[in-house]
Amino acid sequence: MGRKYFGTDGVRGRVGESPITPEFVMHLGYAAGQVLVADRGSLPPNQHPTVLIGKDTRISGYMLEAALEAGLTAAGVNVLMTGPMPTPAVAYLTRALRLQAGVVISASHNPFEDNGIKFFSANGQKLPDSVEEAIEARLDHPIVTVNARQLGRARRMEDAAARYIEFCKSTFPNQLDLRGMRIVVDCANGATYHIAPHVLHELGAEVVAIGNEPNGFNINDECGATHTKTLSDAVRSHRADLGISLDGDGDRLMMADAHGRIYDGDQLVYVIARHRIQTGYMKGGVVGTLMTNLGMEHALGRIHVPFERAKVGDRYVLERLHANGWTLGGETSGHILCLDKHTTGDGIVSALQVLRAVRESGETLDEMTADLAIYPQVMINVQVAKGFKVDSTPAVSASVAEAEATLNGNGRVVLRASGTEPLIRVMVEGRDVDQVRHTAETIASVVKIAAAAG
Repeated sequence: MGRKYFGTDGVRGRVGESPITPEFVMHLGYAAGQVLVADRGSLPPNQHPTVLIGKDTRISGYMLEAALEAGLTAAGVNVLMTGPMPTPAVAYLTRALRLQAGVVISASHNPFEDNGIKFFSANGQKLPDSVEEAIEARLDHPIVTVNARQLGRARRMEDAAARYIEFCKSTFPNQLDLRGMRIVVDCANGATYHIAPHVLHELGAEVVAIGNEPNGFNINDECGATHTKTLSDAVRSHRADLGISLDGDGDRLMMADAHGRIYDGDQLVYVIARHRIQTGYMKGGVVGTLMTNLGMEHALGRIHVPFERAKVGDRYVLERLHANGWTLGGETSGHILCLDKHTTGDGIVSALQVLRAVRESGETLDEMTADLAIYPQVMINVQVAKGFKVDSTPAVSASVAEAEATLNGNGRVVLRASGTEPLIRVMVEGRDVDQVRHTAETIASVVKIAAAAG
């Protein structure tokens, strides 16, 4: 059975348009509650399952939180609400409090007009496809409220932020601190605004917080991990040692050095891997995605770290990490997974792993990435008809084969269908920017002709 509503990161869309309406979200909560009630696990017969609900700072979060609460309690599920809380915090608290599930109301790095719902299982990981499919199957059923004696209760959790701050600090070595460092942290006017500055301050840093005044409408607005110029400018103007930029729900990370140079997810994963190799606690290899820069793969090879690519999406990176028994992976976009520290991607925790490397090595980010050359990438989006299968088109296959032969191991070609639009994304990377651009344009032209021919 396929999934109609759940994508790679939950259910997401424009607020007020299907599926992000109060009616649908209440029904989604009810359906999820029914699945939880049916699969009680080790709960005693008379005990309600309990679900934690967190959200980011979007104005629509209030409305959707109320709808979820109504649906879950109608199904006989108790609800704990944290208010604004990073996505990885919900994953942690769900696991730490031994709850049955966690729910995050967030559209991550999207603008405030969007919102979404994503679920975590009892172990703090994203729900398996089978559970999401079971929830979707119940969305066709009408809401039938349980007997009044069986209704769930809802209450606020007052100490959620403090618990999560202590967890983040616990992932940084006790013998180290950040004294003497001035760090700019851009909270994207999102869910980390009352978390990240405190974590860094309590570890000893002098903290300059920006993007920490959410008003419901300014989340990710010219700030955060998707708009790193704000961080770069702030680091230079405050003469900071480093900068940390998070996204609206706190699971992405970008960083800047003292010169304002930005370091993306690929570079930061490399810094962590290199430090772990040097200090002897690297376990296995690194998982990236189809979009991870080839330069990182080559650099990891030079320090003898195995590397594997997964499909785009941190859930697929997580799958391959579990399959291999590895602990480190990530995406160029800044999703970084350190499974020896947390069950999911966490921007604050990942930043602390980079800061540990800086502290213990005595090197700058520039020095730690000196042997990592980021190769030029060119991406061209080609409009196609819905249902067009690029991988079954002989002319396109021949063009890709010719390009790969020309690149001769010094570059890559990736053709990928968009998951949300009728587009084929043609990505070429290699050492020579002119060759990369020409190759991408050539393949894109072949795809366009093939698409027009049907």
